[in-house]
Amino acid sequence: MGYWILNETTSFLVLVTWLGLNAYLFIDTFIWYDNSDMYYYTRVILGSTLAWARASAMCLNFNCMLLILPVCRNFVSLLRGTSAYCRGDVRRLLDKTLTFHRLVGYMIILHTAVHITAHFINIERYHMSQSVEAGELCNILANIGNRSNENYLNPIRSYNKSILREVFVSIAGITGFVITLALVSIVTSSTELIRRSFYEVFWYTHNLFIIFYIGLVMHGAGQIVRGQTPQSILLHNLSYCKDHYYEWGETAQCPVPQFSGSKPATWKWVVFPLILYTCEKVIRFWRSKQEVVITKVITHSSGVLEIQMKKSGFVMEPGQYVFLQCPAVSWLQWHPFTLTSAPEEPFFSVHVRAVGDWTQELLTEFGAKKNLCLEPWQLPRLAVDGPYGSAATNVFHYHVSVFIAAGIGVTPFASVLKSVWYKYCSPNNDMGVKKIYFYWLCRDTHSFEWFADLLISLEEQMSEQGKSDFLSYHLFLTGWKENQASHIAFHCDNDLDVITGLRQKTNFGRPNWNKEFRYIADRHSGTRIGVFFCGPKSLSKILNNMCRRHSSSDPRGVHFYYNKESF
Repeated sequence: MGYWILNETTSFLVLVTWLGLNAYLFIDTFIWYDNSDMYYYTRVILGSTLAWARASAMCLNFNCMLLILPVCRNFVSLLRGTSAYCRGDVRRLLDKTLTFHRLVGYMIILHTAVHITAHFINIERYHMSQSVEAGELCNILANIGNRSNENYLNPIRSYNKSILREVFVSIAGITGFVITLALVSIVTSSTELIRRSFYEVFWYTHNLFIIFYIGLVMHGAGQIVRGQTPQSILLHNLSYCKDHYYEWGETAQCPVPQFSGSKPATWKWVVFPLILYTCEKVIRFWRSKQEVVITKVITHSSGVLEIQMKKSGFVMEPGQYVFLQCPAVSWLQWHPFTLTSAPEEPFFSVHVRAVGDWTQELLTEFGAKKNLCLEPWQLPRLAVDGPYGSAATNVFHYHVSVFIAAGIGVTPFASVLKSVWYKYCSPNNDMGVKKIYFYWLCRDTHSFEWFADLLISLEEQMSEQGKSDFLSYHLFLTGWKENQASHIAFHCDNDLDVITGLRQKTNFGRPNWNKEFRYIADRHSGTRIGVFFCGPKSLSKILNNMCRRHSSSDPRGVHFYYNKESF
């Protein structure tokens, strides 16, 4: 419990505040529509489903306002800059913007279901109010508006018309159908299976949010929910006239009630986020037009393409990431890649592994598939958007840091390890990091190849300067073939590891995380330790549990703070 409070207090408060505001808006709106004199006669026809429809609509407005904010990357980066000196849990909160984006999406789905269900019942009740079985008052209310000096309450003007036709010929019906279709497409294509296997489908359908918001703003223009006008309420004595409806229009005390629709208000909720997102797109477009010079391309034997670049005004921090666009592959698609260079280097670089259609085509354009060495003028043009912050940028806020990577998830730590080493060897070293533990898990030996060069370089430099204790690295091979095992066993007595060429030998199998965390905790009692991970969700849950288990309940004891990369 103590670990959870230390790590998740701010996240919990934000979550509770968001849920509380949803509950408040829903209950407050529900009570208003369920008790207001303005909608008394509307409730006579519709009953409580009027309040259900309007309360869910209010929550939809609120959540559609919030939905855009977490994906405004420059806005989030601005918040990161202002929170650089805040507490760790505040900084980690900004690493969960996409999680919050998904939570808001789930809330929108819930309220959309409530809103649609309530309005389908409302349409049926509007239709049935014209039948004899509905009662005399419902019949009178349904027929108001047939004369020229009256404003109608019931939007369905004829009992003989098809309900389905009435729904789809109205502004509310058409826009509601379009909004729902766009939402279903966005949600179904956002599943992890689609994102990983068919990223292009996910990317293109997500752009339907433009149609979603246009439809959302127009949806209320039909003014299908109607209530008494303020002037009518003053003239029409509700407490008396609701029971003497047979006198309507015959006495001055009970004139025929007049009705009007509520003016559209959704635009007031979403105008600021949409303006913010428009500014975001303008900034991204401006960045995409800036010239990017590709200085070097390296094809690693492990099937990873390294691209080194320069760009005017590009300033980065360790662990940040950029979005790349290659017009030769696609004019529309942007894909995130962690920067693997350090700020101290005269270039910035990314490592690309072919794991999907876009990355496969990118490697083909760069000649990596055929091992071609292209001239600079033959290389495709790249556009770069960023850099943007990530969890790894918080590494300098801890005296002891633990880096854990699985496969290509090592890329954020390439930049951090380089920068940390540059700072550590600097004469003016004012870096807070005193010790780094690095764990890397790979399924095959080829995955070690491109990153091993960096580790060998670091190992040699640390040995020369007598600072070998600064970095403790542990490599784990989780899969191997029988012939590889024989070769490894034959060379087990060599000074250097047969797989990586490092002095530190590669471990086989998966690490015992309980043992590893206990060892670190014993070595650094009374220390705040940052744990940074990039890899699959299954391992993330294990590591988060380890941080909780090995954190002391005593505020003066050792505490592990979990940070997961997500972009």
